Amino acid sequence: MAFNLQTFKTRALTAVVFVLVMLAGLLVNKWSFLILFSVIHFGCWIEYIKLVGLIDKEYQAITPLHRYGIMLIGWGMMLWMTDNGYQFGEISVAVIGWSLFWVGLIAFVLSELLLAKKINPRLWAHSSLGLIYISLSWGFMMNFYVNLFVFDPHWLIPVILIVSIWINDTMAYVVGSFIGKTPFSSISPKKTWEGTIGGAILAVLAVTLVGWYVFGIQAKILLIISITAAIAGTAGDLFESKLKRMAGVKDSGQIMPGHGGFLDRFDSLLVATTVVWVVFYFFY
Repeated sequence: MAFNLQTFKTRALTAVVFVLVMLAGLLVNKWSFLILFSVIHFGCWIEYIKLVGLIDKEYQAITPLHRYGIMLIGWGMMLWMTDNGYQFGEISVAVIGWSLFWVGLIAFVLSELLLAKKINPRLWAHSSLGLIYISLSWGFMMNFYVNLFVFDPHWLIPVILIVSIWINDTMAYVVGSFIGKTPFSSISPKKTWEGTIGGAILAVLAVTLVGWYVFGIQAKILLIISITAAIAGTAGDLFESKLKRMAGVKDSGQIMPGHGGFLDRFDSLLVATTVVWVVFYFFY
């Protein structure tokens, strides 16, 4: 893969903006973080529904209640996973999320029973996969933020995770551009083994050394997150690439120059967040 300076500049600028927006969402306050990931949640869902509709034409005919009901179910799940970290006075956002979950579920069921021409379990499976792929992942991100694993400050794990993915993606592109020769997967022809391995090593080293020496964060935490993020992030990138190949499109959207849409930008983070959460839950 030949190095293209203009492409790299565009991707790098978008990546910098992405990091700044994410950091602002994390560091301003917890409400900015919730709003940020709510926007990302719905952006990912819109693109996911479009991609699946291109893969399975019948999915394009799902009713509006199905379409928006499943998004509401997912957002309700995400809000519910804030636990007791968010409150509107005496009302917990988690309770609001649980209520929205049921509203969305009722809308979804009614759409299938009353409005759909026929009950098609395959279409339900597509939507269920979206709940796992998108909504559960961002729910885990919110769960990290409300300090499930008793780390302080609250934004510690999300920031390390996001930075790990950003460095891994950027360095994989740079290393692959200069020395990449061996194709990594037919799913993503531009990926090379050299770029993938080089990006992962550089990401782990950068995150661990900077986090340890500059910010005094435990090396164990840094290694767990950066190594898991590098592996799971690559899997997430390949999964989204597979969806796009099946749909016959280059990008999932056009909202981010050089990176495509929401799914193009957050594909690695979606899978990495879930895997890192599971690793911390069972092994930390």
